[in-house]
Amino acid sequence: MKVAVFSTKSYDREFLEAANNSVGHDLQFLEVRLSSNSAALAKGAEAICAFVNDDLGNPVLQALADLGIRLVALRSAGFNNVDLEAARRLGIRVARVPAYSPCAVAEHTTALILALNRKTHRAYNRVREGNFALEGLLGFDIHGKTVGIVGTGKIGEAFAGIMAGFGCRLLANDLMPNPACETLGAEYISRAEIFARSDILSLHCPLTPETHHMIRSDTLPQLKRGVMLINTSRGAVVDTRAVIKGLKEGIIGSLGLDVYEEEGDLFFENLSDRFIPDDVFARLLTFPNVLVTGHQAFFTRVPTSRRPPSRISAHSPIAAVRTTRFPSRGWPER
Repeated sequence: MKVAVFSTKSYDREFLEAANNSVGHDLQFLEVRLSSNSAALAKGAEAICAFVNDDLGNPVLQALADLGIRLVALRSAGFNNVDLEAARRLGIRVARVPAYSPCAVAEHTTALILALNRKTHRAYNRVREGNFALEGLLGFDIHGKTVGIVGTGKIGEAFAGIMAGFGCRLLANDLMPNPACETLGAEYISRAEIFARSDILSLHCPLTPETHHMIRSDTLPQLKRGVMLINTSRGAVVDTRAVIKGLKEGIIGSLGLDVYEEEGDLFFENLSDRFIPDDVFARLLTFPNVLVTGHQAFFTRVPTSRRPPSRISAHSPIAAVRTTRFPSRGWPER
């Protein structure tokens, strides 16, 4: 099968070619992002492979269907960038990677928490300048803190296990309780209650109409004052302007993001030699208690000795794909 692979980086080529060795598809790697303007590049292919910031709305899907595309394989678990109704109407099957680096994302979430708490990123820069003063670096013991987990699929479950190991009290919120999290001691409560009780609030839910701007101006007062907020799910789960307001008012004590609502114009590219015109993103970076990474939580190499047969890499839709349905559970994995 000829597959047009959009938004290709060097690591995409490396892992997809490795996954394809035993399959033999004809992979056409394209650096350009999928959009209405670039869809024509899939001409001659039978399927396309897309990433999180590729546009798979109705106009693009229609253009792909006109080219004879009948399969969209996502290099992600989330599918909020896909118009599923249009895909169904056009007869295009949509496949995704359901277990998308759950341990890697959970570990990165923990790294954000530790860095924000102990301010290791700031301490690193100080020491390199010969400044060994401890003022401004005071943290807190994570042991005994209450950690709220919104979304307890595979990633939320992995994160719950890590936090249980730290000796934290676990609160959870999901449409369907995860027995593994309950075994770890997680207490399932309402969204409002988990906002009110969490010292650390970590978001692991997908972007759906129900979770869009879950953290916004009218929900800020529900948060426990000084909460550490972590988002490694999808950028639009939080309203960035509202979060900035929460930071300014001290409602949000610290913020860790691996995703950003308008990341499509920023992330996965080297923009170090140019001006970034996003004023909201620039404002975020002015806060000393904010740490942003560029959607890298998934980005790990799986050792060969630990690699399941169905998983060539955390980034491969070739070896492990699953047809997307309208989930009865409501919240698929990241």
